[in-house]
Amino acid sequence: MIMIWNMGLIIFSISFILIMLSFTISKKSFMDREKASPFECGFDPKSSARLPFSLHFFLIAVIFLIFDVEITLLIPLILTMKITNITMYTYIALFFLMILLMGLYHEWNQGALNWAL
Repeated sequence: MIMIWNMGLIIFSISFILIMLSFTISKKSFMDREKASPFECGFDPKSSARLPFSLHFFLIAVIFLIFDVEITLLIPLILTMKITNITMYTYIALFFLMILLMGLYHEWNQGALNWAL
């Protein structure tokens, strides 16, 4: 038991030292205004360096990613169809698909899928 405490103390000490070392090394000074400004071939920038980002496009991309991951969760259902009880398989598949359809309906009802605002 003492050996576990000693190893834990050593691991904690090494982690703490590395965290403190990284904090001291990575300190950045934002005092220089020229370094913080956007750089465009040595000239002053013509427009803002921060381009406006379409939040609606990001929302559509996240929804697509979520449904894409959920489709990959359906693949094991197809692979296990031969080795499971058909009634239990049907209940599980219908339950999972019902959750997907309810999520899709909710997103549609909230207007997240409408591209034109």
